[in-house]
Amino acid sequence: MAELFERTKIKDMETANRFVRSATWEGLAAKDGSASTRLREMMVELVRGDVGLIITSYAFVSPEGRSNPTQLGAYDDGLLSCLRDMAGAVHLAGGKIALQVVHGGCAANPGVAGLEPVGPSEGSREGTLKCRAAGSGDIEKIISDFSRAAGRAKQAGFDAVQLHAAHGFLLSQFLSPAFNKRTDEYGGRLQNRARLLLEVVQGVREAVGPDYPVLVKINSEDFLDGGMTREESVEVSFMLEKASVDAIELSGGTVISPDKLSPVRPGRLRSKEAEVYYREAAELYKKRVSVPLILVGGIRSFEVAEELVQGGTADYISISRPLICEPGLIRRWREGDRRPSECVSDNACFAPASDGRGLYCVTREKKRGKPGK
Repeated sequence: MAELFERTKIKDMETANRFVRSATWEGLAAKDGSASTRLREMMVELVRGDVGLIITSYAFVSPEGRSNPTQLGAYDDGLLSCLRDMAGAVHLAGGKIALQVVHGGCAANPGVAGLEPVGPSEGSREGTLKCRAAGSGDIEKIISDFSRAAGRAKQAGFDAVQLHAAHGFLLSQFLSPAFNKRTDEYGGRLQNRARLLLEVVQGVREAVGPDYPVLVKINSEDFLDGGMTREESVEVSFMLEKASVDAIELSGGTVISPDKLSPVRPGRLRSKEAEVYYREAAELYKKRVSVPLILVGGIRSFEVAEELVQGGTADYISISRPLICEPGLIRRWREGDRRPSECVSDNACFAPASDGRGLYCVTREKKRGKPGK
């Protein structure tokens, strides 16, 4: 029976336990996308809190794919030094770290890079996410940009790379019929909508070699009219398994989904029964797909995490906001204090990330009587 605090392996990457820090935007990168000292310190704090695998926030693979001005970058060799420092600091503390890479697509911010966003189809969705349709040259560049960014992750010493194909960013947009209205080989039926993601995986695999762990984050559902469904998510996951992906993180929602079904749903989960946003999708996944499942979304209790792993619903437990509130949560659980996470899911932590102060739990600091950072 799988246990939460046993050592595990994904490819040749060994982790101390089955807990993962899900990629979380920290708002601590410089204007050029380089990692700050505070960002490195945040990663080290998570290692000291006994997180088995840390996944960095979404690092943009090209300037036109950037979503915000404090976003981590992986688009240029000039960033290798700071990325190497981040990975090295985590390793010195005894941890493991993966670099998540992303292209914002229609969700990119043209005001940051001064470049027109590019996505699967021309136009916009519900008056937002305006962009132009990617041509063949754009698609070739996107594949190259992801491949080169993954190569930098390996060169910088990260233990793995994760491709962000969830939450309504570019790869997610291509997968979703709510965004993808193309009529060529990249649109229409699911195999076509998954083509770009699979070609990116192929390019990344060629860049990093057969033994380097390649992870993918995808939506269980988009929670949009005409969006990707659970059944399609499982089919894409099966395609990714055949394409040599080593683990899949299952999430849900997009940047324009209703708040109550967004990737960061607001509202405190007051009972164990209310936890696990994507349980049904995970159970469906396990019936078809063999590669390890990293499950994120609404997991707040040790007992729930343990049940998911011991019952075979998930192989790894991925946590985001609770680790903003309590970076030492996993250590607390390991040492025997099994109280649920103190996170109230009010999303106040993202305000300081947006205004330049960097991510932290505003609610917890107020309770302690400390001023804002």
